[in-house]
Amino acid sequence: MNFHKSKELFEKAKTLLPGGVNSPVRAFKSVGGTPVFIKRAEGAYLYDEDGNRYIELINSWGPMILGHAHPKIQKAIAEALPNSFSYGAPTRKEIEMAELICQMVPSIEKVRMVNSGTEACMSAIRVARGYTGRNKIIKFEGCYHGHGDSFLIAAGSGAYTMGSPDSLGVTQGVANDTLTAPYNDLDAVKKLIEANPKQIACIIVEPVVGNMGCVLPQKGFLEGLRAICNQEGIILIFDEVMTGFRLARGGAQELFGVTPDMTTLGKIIGGGLPVGAYGGKKEIMDSVSPVGKVYQAGTLSGNPIAMAAGYAMLTELNENPQIYQKLEQITQKIVEGLKKTLQKLNLAYTINQIGSMYSLFFTNKQVIDFQTAKTSNTEIFGKYFHKMLQKGVYLAPSQFESLFVSVALSDSDIEHILQANEESLAEIH
Repeated sequence: MNFHKSKELFEKAKTLLPGGVNSPVRAFKSVGGTPVFIKRAEGAYLYDEDGNRYIELINSWGPMILGHAHPKIQKAIAEALPNSFSYGAPTRKEIEMAELICQMVPSIEKVRMVNSGTEACMSAIRVARGYTGRNKIIKFEGCYHGHGDSFLIAAGSGAYTMGSPDSLGVTQGVANDTLTAPYNDLDAVKKLIEANPKQIACIIVEPVVGNMGCVLPQKGFLEGLRAICNQEGIILIFDEVMTGFRLARGGAQELFGVTPDMTTLGKIIGGGLPVGAYGGKKEIMDSVSPVGKVYQAGTLSGNPIAMAAGYAMLTELNENPQIYQKLEQITQKIVEGLKKTLQKLNLAYTINQIGSMYSLFFTNKQVIDFQTAKTSNTEIFGKYFHKMLQKGVYLAPSQFESLFVSVALSDSDIEHILQANEESLAEIH
């Protein structure tokens, strides 16, 4: 494959955009080389500016469960377009969308539409603080909840210490209200609460992590968080921006049988268009303006084009639950084939997989949190990434991102992926 046009575009982009991109992971810094500039996508495939075709295993970081440019979603967008693109006023489709979300997600009795997963998470913790009258939050190392100030906090040196900003522009004052614990560590959570009695407004967690690679909750972890929050009067927030409607119709909370107080959702509810939402118990959501005193607003919230696309996407998932069985089957075929190759080559590896999410870590340690994820050999991953790219398989350009599978993958696509894995891993071994 050649990447001449992508290289030219990247050079120009660097003169106009910070780092040449509008989101950091796209710059390929963690894997090296030049980012591929995408021209279009359809079904299971991406096509770049040089005319190269790739089998897609990112799917816009999760939402493209049905594949790219799905006909039913295209039709919904086409029907909405002639009516204009934004009103800044209520629409019928917002009600229909809210009704469908409340029907599908166990924890949501009322919902507020926003414009991104970041905005959803920022808003959810504000509501939690307003509802409880408390200021501090607990988050987990390696979990990403968007680029809100409260989430860009590095872990302190122990359970009793405050974190510190890991981005310039985030104040120490904000960091003082954000406490961090290792994922899957209930004891650390308990110590933080003991050290900050009656001060914790919420615990926000990815029920399945997608942003240090795919990392699963250990048995009893989510249930333990639920019990702690019940006991301490703390709001439990599940960040299901990645897992919502992907792991099950009702997301990870349906799959694990643990119901949070609030849930945040992302781009999947817009069929891939920019959108998000947060919702939860009626009494908590009634804290939000104009009913309550927690202010949050947005001209583009409930955008009619995004609502049309999202309603078509969720309706398809709601009416065809067999999609989840197919997703699981496809993903297991890929993962089982990958394991056979790794074992044959005697490479150190761990694969975490749940439903249609999976990650290959180049480490022989069990990956259960951010510290164990960081034992992965990122140099080998970078070589693996570029070998796969050359063989027409587009992976996440970071060791610390989950892969997401779509139902658009055919049997021949799966065979191509398995063959590319076998050849790529043999070449870097």
